[in-house]
Amino acid sequence: MLIQTEAPPVNQWLHYFKPNPKASLRLFCFPYAGANAMVYRSWADKLPSHIEVVAIQLPGRGKRRQERPLTSLSKLVDLLGSAPLKEPFAFFGHSMGALVAFELARLLRRERRALPLHLFISSRSAPQLNSCHRPLHNLPTSELMQELNQLDGTPREVLEHPELMEMMLPILRADFSICDTYEYSQAAPLPCPISAFGGFQDADVPRQNLEAWRVQTSSSFTLRMLPGKHFFLHSNETLFLNMLAIQLRLVI
Repeated sequence: MLIQTEAPPVNQWLHYFKPNPKASLRLFCFPYAGANAMVYRSWADKLPSHIEVVAIQLPGRGKRRQERPLTSLSKLVDLLGSAPLKEPFAFFGHSMGALVAFELARLLRRERRALPLHLFISSRSAPQLNSCHRPLHNLPTSELMQELNQLDGTPREVLEHPELMEMMLPILRADFSICDTYEYSQAAPLPCPISAFGGFQDADVPRQNLEAWRVQTSSSFTLRMLPGKHFFLHSNETLFLNMLAIQLRLVI
C-alpha cells in the first residue's frame, strides 16, 4: 500500500531540498546578493532531520532565470509576502538576505500574520546603520569587480570567466541596488528573538554593527563570531552549522 505524504506547496519563491511535512520547524533561508537558492543545498543534509530547509529563490536565477531581477526591497518583500510560509518557521538570511528576512518579518507583523519564531541574521549590519555602506550597484565594472574580489564570495573561476560574469553582473547590480536604495523606517522592535553571526575578519561588517541588531528585538539577542571573512558560512561551514543547529534546538 502506498503511503501518501503531504506535498510542499508549489510556489516559485520556495525551493524544497528534502520535503518533510512532519518537520517540527521550517527554516526559510534568504540568499545573499548574486546567489540563488542552491547555496543552501547542503544544509538539508547537515542540519538536524526535524528541520526542513526551504530556500528562497529570487527572480533572475535558477528556474526563474528568465524573469527580470528586482531592484527594490519594498517591491521584493511585497511580492515575497505571497509565499506560503507553513508554520512553525524561522528565518535565516545572509548579507542582503538578512535585510530581506528582517523586512519580511516586519511585513508579516503589519499584516497580523504568523511571525518567525526566531530571526537568524548573518554578515549584515543592523538596518538602522544602512547608510554606512558604500553604494555598489552603479560602480563602473572595473571597480565593481575589485569589490567582488575583496568580498571573496564569487568563485575565482567565475570572476575570471567573461561570459559568466556578463550573465552575473546584471543580477549582482540589481541585488546591490536593493541594498543601496533601502531606506530604514523606525518601528517597534520585533517580538521574536534575534541571533546574529559574523566573521572576525569581515572588515565590512564589524562586531559593533552586528551588536546594533539588539535594538530590533524586544526578546532575547545573541551574537556569535566565527573565524573568517564575509562568507564564513562557506569557508567555515561545519563550525557554523554546528552553532546554528544548537540555536535551532532552542527554538522548538
